[in-house]
This record gives sequence, C-alpha cells and structure tokens, in this order.
Amino acid sequence: MSHPSQADRSGKVPHRIALLFNANKIYDREVITGIGEYLRSTRVAWDLFLEEDFRCRLNGLEHWQGDGIIADFDDPAVAEILSRSPLPVVAVGSSYQDEADYPGGVPYVATDNFKLVRLAHDHLIDVGLERFAMYSLPESTVNRWAQEREKAFIKLAGADAPINRGLATSPDGWNSASERLVSWLNALPKPVGIIAVTDARARHLLQACLTAGIAVPEEVAIIGIDNDPLTRNLNRIPLSSVAQGCEEMGRTAAHMLHQMLNGARLGNTRILVPPVGINVLASSQYQPLSSPYVMRARHYIRQYACQGIKTEQVADYVGVSRSSLESYFRRELGYTVHQEILLFKLEKAREMLLQGELSTGDIAVRCGFTSLQYLHAVFKRELGCTPREFYDRSKDARGVPPTVTQ
Repeated sequence: MSHPSQADRSGKVPHRIALLFNANKIYDREVITGIGEYLRSTRVAWDLFLEEDFRCRLNGLEHWQGDGIIADFDDPAVAEILSRSPLPVVAVGSSYQDEADYPGGVPYVATDNFKLVRLAHDHLIDVGLERFAMYSLPESTVNRWAQEREKAFIKLAGADAPINRGLATSPDGWNSASERLVSWLNALPKPVGIIAVTDARARHLLQACLTAGIAVPEEVAIIGIDNDPLTRNLNRIPLSSVAQGCEEMGRTAAHMLHQMLNGARLGNTRILVPPVGINVLASSQYQPLSSPYVMRARHYIRQYACQGIKTEQVADYVGVSRSSLESYFRRELGYTVHQEILLFKLEKAREMLLQGELSTGDIAVRCGFTSLQYLHAVFKRELGCTPREFYDRSKDARGVPPTVTQ
C-alpha cells in the first residue's frame, strides 16, 4: 500500500487514490462506476486502491502514503478516522435536513433524500393512491440516511402516515420479522402505497404480501429505492424503484478531488445530486378495481404468468368459473384473462430485453412464450416492431431504459 507509484508512459507519476466503499452494495458500486467514468473521460492518471473483496477496511489507513481519498461518509467510523487525515478527502453520503449533521471541513457529495422520496410519493399519487406508508430500517448510526428518508416522507405524507422500521435482517429473527411485517400489512387500510427505503426492504414487503395473500399492487402498491437489478430479479412480481444518481455522484466526487490535487481549496463545498428517475414496473402499477375476483386474478397472474399458466388455472385460484371470471375482466378492464397474461409476459420480455443480458430465444423461454416465433408475433402485433427493433429504439446513448421517467 505504501510503495511509490511508477511513472506512466507519458512520464507522469499517477496519484495514489483510495476508494473507501463497501462495493458489495449497489449504491457504492455505482458511485465507483461514476469515478471510473470520470477517469476515462478525462484521462486522469490515478492509481486506485480498493480492497479485493470490495469491503472497506480502516486498519492502517492513517499510515497509508497516498495522495487522496474518496470515501463513504455514511459510515461514522470512516468519517471519524478521516477527520484526522492530512490528505485531500472528498466525502460521499446522504443528505441531511439539519445542517449540523454534515461533516465539517471536507467537500461533500450527497444523494438528495428528499427528492428520492418525493419522486416515489408523486408516482404513487399519479397512479391514483390516497393513502401512504413507509417501510424503513431500525434506527442506527449507520442507517442515518434511512431516518432522513423518514423525515422526507413525513413532510410529504403527513405526521399520521404510518412508518414501520421492522427488524434488522438476521437468520434467527427472520420468521419473527416476517410475521410482524404481515401483521402490519394486514392492519393497513387498503389500498395503500408503500415506499421502502431500499429495494431490499421492498423485497421483504413483496414476500410478506405473497405470504398473506395481499394483492400487489391492487391492495398494496410498492416502490423501492436503488433500482438494483439483483433485487429485481429475485422477485416474482417486478419491483418499481427510484434510481439514485450514484454515478453522477461518483463523477462529481472524482472531479472535486482532481481539483484539490491541483491546489483548489473546496472546504465545506456541498453538492446534492437528484435521482435519475423511476423504473416503473408491476409492483406500483395500481389501477382502481371494484371486483375482488379481478384483483386476485391479476395478483396470481403477476406471480405465475411466465410459467405458462392458462385461464382455467387462474379461475381455479380465484374460485369462480372461467366464464364468470372472463365476464368480470371484460367489465373491469375491457379485455380477457388471456390478454392479461400475455400483456404481463410481454412486459417481462421488454424488461429482459433492456437489460441486454439474454438472447431473444432465452427470453422467450423465460417469459413463457411457446416459441421464439410467437414472441416475435406478439411484439409485432402489440408494439409494431420486432424484439431487436424495440431494443434498438429504446436504448439512448447511456443505456437508460425508457421506463425511467423524470
């Protein structure tokens, strides 16, 4: 860690920069991605130090003979040890309503918690919901950002809007935590829109709703924060989520440190970065319905559409005849049960296409289409284009899906 850097081909000696993040989290990984983008776009000569297992360790940091540090100041231990660092430091972390909560003496790049929660809240209002709740995290010095999101929620939804902090995740307490969450969900007046402070907490909500037989989003609409693809792929019902501006935070932090290495004095400079937008998926696509049979049917379809279910299976789950269920669907939605199944499979296929990780053949299989040809036929009929044409049209220069809305 302390060896001198060698000059690069241009004859410059690269600056040695430590990145103190827990890159096992999507938030930290995207900040680091933004730092990398800044280095590539500017050709800054930096030697980066990052732990091989992506965890942030502080042992021996005070003896590190580097040139600068970009660090996650949401961890109070990091903030404490770097308050004594003689090196240029740029802090990255949460925004705070109380100015006194910000660290002093360092430039600070923050995710704008109020705007994150406001975007989620506005989306739930836009789909027609009038009741709101929040699922947060237990109060902790390392979760101060979660409490800031609670404060933003109270400002937007009112002091009477319910907030459940739940329990910390642990193997021995999982059953108890799940039971308490189900009880809370059952007690909430419906329909209700719930903002989770992270996608991980949103996933807990989805699991609890499935356990309790609560229809998502007809009874409980859910939206998370992080837009984490890993969490999204673990859910049977696709999760809506607010995308933070983490890559922009990383680019901004790198630019600030670059300025400091060139002699700039940034002091208590503070920059708040707004969210990118919302990835709107099934978990928050609330639509007022009067028929409980249609609500239960759509809940079942969202879980099992891609497994090749038929109308008869949906009717059996709901507990009515096929003809009665078809009648309810036509009256409420103006189309058939089969069309609802097909529309959900199409939405899932579109999402997978935009991720760009699978072939169209694999997507057809995973979404429950009987053949690749049938997938193409559905795309042409419903969207007027082939899957490949949809992908090409939908990606902008930075690869952001069109479902992300400001």
